[in-house]
Amino acid sequence: MAELRPSGAPGPAAPPAPGPSAPPAFASLFPPGLHAIYGECRRLYPDQPNPLQVTAIVKYWLGGPDPLDYVSMYRNVGSPSANIPEHWHYISFGLSDLYGDSRVHEFTGTDGPSGFGFELTFRLKRETGESAPPTWPAELMQGLARYVFQSENTFCSGDHVSWHSPLDNSESRIQHMLLTEDPQMQPVQTPFGVVTFLQIVGVCTEELHAAQQWNGQGILELLRTVPVAGGPWLITDMRRGETIFEIDPHLQQERVDKGIETDGSNLSGVSAKCAWDDLSRPPEDDEDSRSICIGTQPRRLSGKDTEQIRETLRRGLEINNKPVLPPINPQRQNGFTHDRAPSRKDSLESDSSTAIIPHELIRTRQLESVHLKFNQESGALIPLCLRGRLLHGRHFTYKSITGDMAITFVSTGVEGAFATEEHPYAAHGPWLQILLTEEFVEKMLEDLEDLTSPEEGLTSSWKVPSPPPASYEAAPQWDLSLAGLNAPQFKLPKEYSWPEKKLKVSILPDVVFDSPLH
Repeated sequence: MAELRPSGAPGPAAPPAPGPSAPPAFASLFPPGLHAIYGECRRLYPDQPNPLQVTAIVKYWLGGPDPLDYVSMYRNVGSPSANIPEHWHYISFGLSDLYGDSRVHEFTGTDGPSGFGFELTFRLKRETGESAPPTWPAELMQGLARYVFQSENTFCSGDHVSWHSPLDNSESRIQHMLLTEDPQMQPVQTPFGVVTFLQIVGVCTEELHAAQQWNGQGILELLRTVPVAGGPWLITDMRRGETIFEIDPHLQQERVDKGIETDGSNLSGVSAKCAWDDLSRPPEDDEDSRSICIGTQPRRLSGKDTEQIRETLRRGLEINNKPVLPPINPQRQNGFTHDRAPSRKDSLESDSSTAIIPHELIRTRQLESVHLKFNQESGALIPLCLRGRLLHGRHFTYKSITGDMAITFVSTGVEGAFATEEHPYAAHGPWLQILLTEEFVEKMLEDLEDLTSPEEGLTSSWKVPSPPPASYEAAPQWDLSLAGLNAPQFKLPKEYSWPEKKLKVSILPDVVFDSPLH
C-alpha cells in the first residue's frame, strides 16, 4: 500500500523524507543517499521544494511489498519551441542505496554502483486542465522495482518491457515500455556509490515488436524524431492513437527493416516456459538423467552457471568483434559485477576470454540427441533467435521460469561455448547449449515458417513479463514468465523434427510447464 503526501511530511514507518529545501542543519538527520538524489532534483526543480510524493506505508526493509520508499512527482513546463510539451516527471527512490546501513542494499564502495546503480523516471504528458499528477505511474515503477529486487536482473538503456495491457489500465495503445537515459537527470555520486537515472518510455505493440527484432536504441531514436510519439525528451502520451509507423510509413522499410538486415537483433535472451530432455540416455539413468527433472524436484543451476547466464544476457558479448560466452568467474557473486553499471553494449574485460577455469567447475556432457520444449509464446521467438541472432554470428538464451535451467543457441562464430561443431549438443548440469551451423539454421527457418506471422508479437528482452497495472509480481505470468504478444495461434501440441540432426522441438500448452515434471 502507498499514500500520497508532500515530500516533507513524515511517514508512519520511517524517518521523514527530506524535502530538498531542508536546512543544512538538518541534513545529517536524513538518509545520505536520499539526500544526494534530492540534490539533483533540487537542481532541476528549484521552484518545487516539496513535490507531491507517493510513499510506501510499510517500507520494504520492514516487510512491506513495495521496494521503492518514495516516488516524487514534479511538474515540468517543457519547451514548446522545441516540441517538448508540459508534462509530469516521476522519480523513484529505492533502487539505489538510500541508507548505507545494509537494511536494503549491501554497501560495496563509493566507486561502484549504489545499490542496483539506478533509479527509474517517467515523463507523462500533462492533460489540459490537469492540476495534479496521476499516481498510476508510481505503481508501474513499483512493479518494475519488484522485478529487479526479486530477479536480481538490472535494467539498462535500450531494454524493452512487454506489459500486455495499457500502462494506465485504460483503452490506450500504449501497452509496453522501452528504457533510456533520462534527458535531464545527471548521474549522482552518493556516499554509497553512483546513481544513474533510467527513463521509462511508453510504446505501442508494433514499436515493441520492432525493438525486439532490431534494437531498443534504434526505436528510441525514431521516437525522438516524431514529436507526438515522444519527441526529444521521449514523453509518454497515453492518448496517442498511432504508431510511429502509421505516422510515417517510411520508417519501417527505410530504417527498421534495413537495420534488422544489417545489424540483426540485440535481443540476447528471455525468461521463458521451456525445458529440454536428453534423448540419448535412458530415463532410468539417475546420474545425469535425460530429463532436467529428477523425481519431483527440478535440478538447479549452480550459482556459477546462473552468473554466467546472467552475464551472457547482460553484456553485449563482444570481444575482438566476436560474440563470446563469458567464462565462469567464481569471484563474481549473485550475478553482479560491482566495478561499474552493467550494459549490454559493453565489452567483457579483455582477460575474461583467457580466464583459467578449474576443470571440476565445468563438468560438461556431450549429448547425441535432444528434445526442446517451449510454450507457444517462447516458441514464437525461435525464428527471431535463428534469423536475428544466429545468422549474425551471435547466441540466444532461454532461461526457464519454472525450473532453474536454460537453453542457449550458439552459432559457429561464438567463442567460449562448450558446444562444438563436432559435438553440437552439450550440457553443463541443466544448462544446455546447442550449436547450429548456418546451413541448418536456414533449414530450420524454412520448416518453422508457420511460427512466424506478420502480426506476430514477441517478448521483452531478458526480463520482464506483464503484471496487472497495480502489482508487478502479483500474477502468475509475472513470475519471470515469458510474455508473448499476439503470437501465432495454432493447435497444440505441435512438433518439429530433424532426424538427421537428432533434434526435436515441441510447442506445448502452458499447463505442461506448470507441473513439476515436464
